[in-house]
Amino acid sequence: MEIRPHRIIKRRKTKTIKLGNVSVGGNSVISVQSMTNTLTTEVKKTIDQILSLEKAGADIVRVSCPDEDSTKSLKEIVKEVNVPIVADIHFHYKRAIEAAEMGASCLRINPGNIGSKDRVLEIIKAAKNNNCSIRIGVNAGSLDKSLLEKYKEPCPEALVESAEYNIKLLEDNDFSNFKISVKSSDIFLTVKAYRMLSKKCDYPLHLGVTEAGGLFTGSIKSSIGIGQLLMEGIGDTIRVSLSSDPVDEVKAGYEILKSLGIRSRGVNIISCPSCARQAFPVIETVKKLEKKLSHITKPINLSIIGCVVNGPGEAAQTEIGLSGGGQDNNLLYISGIPHKKVASSEIIDKVVELVENKVKELD
Repeated sequence: MEIRPHRIIKRRKTKTIKLGNVSVGGNSVISVQSMTNTLTTEVKKTIDQILSLEKAGADIVRVSCPDEDSTKSLKEIVKEVNVPIVADIHFHYKRAIEAAEMGASCLRINPGNIGSKDRVLEIIKAAKNNNCSIRIGVNAGSLDKSLLEKYKEPCPEALVESAEYNIKLLEDNDFSNFKISVKSSDIFLTVKAYRMLSKKCDYPLHLGVTEAGGLFTGSIKSSIGIGQLLMEGIGDTIRVSLSSDPVDEVKAGYEILKSLGIRSRGVNIISCPSCARQAFPVIETVKKLEKKLSHITKPINLSIIGCVVNGPGEAAQTEIGLSGGGQDNNLLYISGIPHKKVASSEIIDKVVELVENKVKELD
């Protein structure tokens, strides 16, 4: 995607950490994450889901480890996948130790659920011994009781104080290979907490609006929360948390990054909502093109506009464009230059052909 001058975002400078072969923070690309929803002990199903997430573009995948059988399953899982695996740990610190020993690249610990300082120290030791990073995952829904007593309710100050306490704990034990998240299902609370935290430390931040909801509502809430922070240069890795197929999380994550000109993957379709001026059925055309072009990973901009009001103008900004015309005289553009007229019945085939030819050029 072409980055226009007014779209350049000055990103906050953070430390760089490693999750397996993926760098997070510093000058690294903003990575897209998701999480499996299979039973981890059902190893084949979990591996298959991770592979599908890899295909969709996931850079990092988190796997829940609620019991010893789950952590032991990681040993086989990590051998069969390519992305770094984050072990999701709650309540029992021994699961974190086991996960590190089984090959996890990162341990996600929730300070409010792990318990005593001694338990966290044991996790740090395991992470060091196994070249494993840590995510301090503060969540408004599971804050430490002492913080809830102090602040009376989840608030940005409480989330940040929890993060700061655990940052110091890791730093005091000579451990710096970690990232932090301060999530809430409330967008305002989430954004304010990340803003506060970004002023207090330079560790990489994992962005997300937790428990955002279903595909439609969750994508909107996440776009507002994550998008605001990214526009301010805050954030080094993201997860769109949805009650949906995990692949949808990856797709939504890339759409957020794509819309901000930060990172692009696949075909970016710019299309009008359609109206009485449309010269062809825009909505159905876009649906079919999205499906037929879903396999493409190269970043390509495609404009599909139903009439000449904005069609030529949008085509001038995209690699391939289509502007609706009267009497079945729709016009295809390549890099803003008129290419050929096309009948409405031929639009799908012709556009797909042009996009696939563009992919070959890029290869």
